[in-house]
Amino acid sequence: MIEHIPARPGLSPRRWLARRMARKAGRTSLSPNQPAEVQRARMDKAGDALPTASGVEVSRIEYAGRPALRFVPEGARDGVLLFLHGGGYSRGSAQSHKPFVSNLSRALRLEAVSLDYRLAPEHPCPAAIDDALAAYRTLRSDTQGPILMAGDSAGGGLALATTLRLKADGDRLPDALYLLSPWVDLTMSGESARTKDGIDPMLKTSYLHKGAELYLHGADGQSPDASPLFADLSGLPPTYIQVGSDEILLDDSVRLAEKLAEAGVAVKCEIWEKLWHDFQLFAPLLPEAYKAIKRVPDWAAPYLSSQAD
Repeated sequence: MIEHIPARPGLSPRRWLARRMARKAGRTSLSPNQPAEVQRARMDKAGDALPTASGVEVSRIEYAGRPALRFVPEGARDGVLLFLHGGGYSRGSAQSHKPFVSNLSRALRLEAVSLDYRLAPEHPCPAAIDDALAAYRTLRSDTQGPILMAGDSAGGGLALATTLRLKADGDRLPDALYLLSPWVDLTMSGESARTKDGIDPMLKTSYLHKGAELYLHGADGQSPDASPLFADLSGLPPTYIQVGSDEILLDDSVRLAEKLAEAGVAVKCEIWEKLWHDFQLFAPLLPEAYKAIKRVPDWAAPYLSSQAD
């Protein structure tokens, strides 16, 4: 269920540079000391700092009443990837995550829709869930193939919370979930929120406390909408989790994997040694990021096989 992926041996200049970029990104785009409009603009600009994957057509669309990006890789198979971006529920966009989603779309050979859901504090919980639900239900009506739902950080928590809402409503669930460093406990009760603070180059615990405050807007931090870790997870689709060993949200992933397994859900959790929050977003600069992305199609193959070539 939990697999440790060892670090590449020796000193890696690319890893050093990527870690430095992660530290700068956290300081300039995630710190609550910066105005929201400045952070959002910087994160959007970061979407052009790394190249998009070759052979993937990217277009701006409106989907279920929200702005979005559509990714269509060469040789796309039947099915769709719905991606929900991270950013603490108050930052980030489809644009900021464009390079990563293009790489994931190409690796899976799946068309992808990356949604710009509404952000806090202007639109606190559950606005993001409502937008994700609308997008997912539209995808279900538009496609006959399988749907893979994915998200990083807050987007990972959002993907899980959205799936729980679908379950409660009796809707058909995604065929599988892919969660990158998911933020599933807005109460920050995991031990790594303390022990990894200062080790994770991108995140600080104080950043997440502020993000939770903005998103919750006085709501219960242990509710399934906010912190799906505390929900009944039985009946959920197969789930693949990737997380870095050096990150604040390590325990969110580990505890989630354990709870999913206890609930009888097929789950695979990888802990990538010496890597940090959202390290996959640093492809192609970081070799480990590409390696992590390339592992997703092998895991997802059985759940996409109904429409396989």
